[in-house]
Amino acid sequence: MTLTTLDFSPSDVLDRLHAVFGFSAFRGVQADVVERVLAGCSTLAVMPTGAGKSLTYQLPAVMLPGCCVVVSPLIALMHDQLRSATANGIRAATLTSVDLDRGQTIERFLSDDLDLLYVAPERASQPHFLEMLRRGRVAMFAIDEAHCVSEWGHDFRPDYRLLRPLMDAFPDVPRLALTATADRHTRADILAQLGIPEEGLIVAGFDRPNIRYAIVPRDNPLRQLMTVMAENPGPGIVYAPTRAQVEKLANQLGASGRPVRPYHAGLDAAVRAANQAAFVDSEDMVMVATVAFGMGIDKPDVRFVAHAACPKSIEGYYQETGRAGRDGDPSVAVMLWGAEDFVRARQRIAEVEEHRRAGERVRIDALAGLVETPHCRRALLLRHFGENPPPSCGNCDNCLNAPGVTDATEVARKLLSAVYRTGQSFGFGYVEKVLTGVADERVMQRGHDQLSVFGIVTADEAPLLRPLARALQARGALVATEHGGLALGGEARAILKGEAEVPLVL
Repeated sequence: MTLTTLDFSPSDVLDRLHAVFGFSAFRGVQADVVERVLAGCSTLAVMPTGAGKSLTYQLPAVMLPGCCVVVSPLIALMHDQLRSATANGIRAATLTSVDLDRGQTIERFLSDDLDLLYVAPERASQPHFLEMLRRGRVAMFAIDEAHCVSEWGHDFRPDYRLLRPLMDAFPDVPRLALTATADRHTRADILAQLGIPEEGLIVAGFDRPNIRYAIVPRDNPLRQLMTVMAENPGPGIVYAPTRAQVEKLANQLGASGRPVRPYHAGLDAAVRAANQAAFVDSEDMVMVATVAFGMGIDKPDVRFVAHAACPKSIEGYYQETGRAGRDGDPSVAVMLWGAEDFVRARQRIAEVEEHRRAGERVRIDALAGLVETPHCRRALLLRHFGENPPPSCGNCDNCLNAPGVTDATEVARKLLSAVYRTGQSFGFGYVEKVLTGVADERVMQRGHDQLSVFGIVTADEAPLLRPLARALQARGALVATEHGGLALGGEARAILKGEAEVPLVL
């Protein structure tokens, strides 16, 4: 029996939806995706976090003859999805390096005793895995976190490129690629890399109207995060960029009296599992974690997501904040940012392959635009993903409390000139002294009190210098040297020549 000979009526599909998942109707574009898959058509579904992506392959998996092979990037994510599937009575298993029952799982697959088989992308390159699939019956391929296949994506993983040859060995088997975060460039690349036709693209709306977005400069992160926790008593997630920061923040935030636990790859697997289970069951726990936490976790009542530092991209920000408010109730997403976040991000560009650097710069610039905008943040987010939203949402910090904006172009030119004339080797504090006319011993020893920029900034302009330096670093016009000094970069030349303006959000 081939897929094209199968005939599922709408009532058949809805009956199985209710029997397996307990739902009486589909949400959003779920029905469109399921319909294409059941018709044997390969599809790329771009659906926001919480829109029910897993159902779009789990339901076909229990209706089609054979097994759905699900490719997922993280073992922890696979095991979360496995628990969810088996709880719904779906015959599912994982085939990973940590599973001790791999032989039994293979036998179940060959005996047609599995609806879902979760595997990591690197398994696709193993000849014995291809041979195993040929000996069994594959109903469909589901590629979760499909943006990982694209070098345009925010989380490129070379192992995902191994999937196309594997799937090409089964030309009649449909492919369903799933992601919550893909702009137009990334979508086109996913289609090309995975061999999915353009007409197979289904994009759900990206708007999460119940999430209130706020982005603020980081000045006292512990106090700021404590405030977020105090104002949002339900479950929450705090994302930190490193394991050390996760541990430190978890200890510090625990002083609030709320239950707080850490989650990162350096913890023992049993500890991670226990912390995650406690979080899922809790009504007020805060999980401090690296960004991998939250993928695939069924926790709809998360009331806030806070970033202790900038995420890597707008796509990452959207995916991580999307873990809040999946129940539709009001929720909050707060980002704390500092100029050093962008300094580190721009320095990391040198670590990626040369042909990917332009894309990385585009991502950082887009994130800087989100951070620096005086306009509606939701509108900027949605435009990034190709939508045409209204200019104001009424539910972000800028819409609720419109910031003041001043033309800081002239002060920016003074600041950039001072950085240049002092040799592009001093930190902000020193440059500030020169600009404001503080003739201390260091300044005088170097003769910088004789420069034309010495004391050139007025008393009214001086308070703008620090936020302006932060803004110029965010947009790359100022960059940090390896010794902590400031140097010119990016748009600095255009600003100095009067070819670019510098609006400053106050």
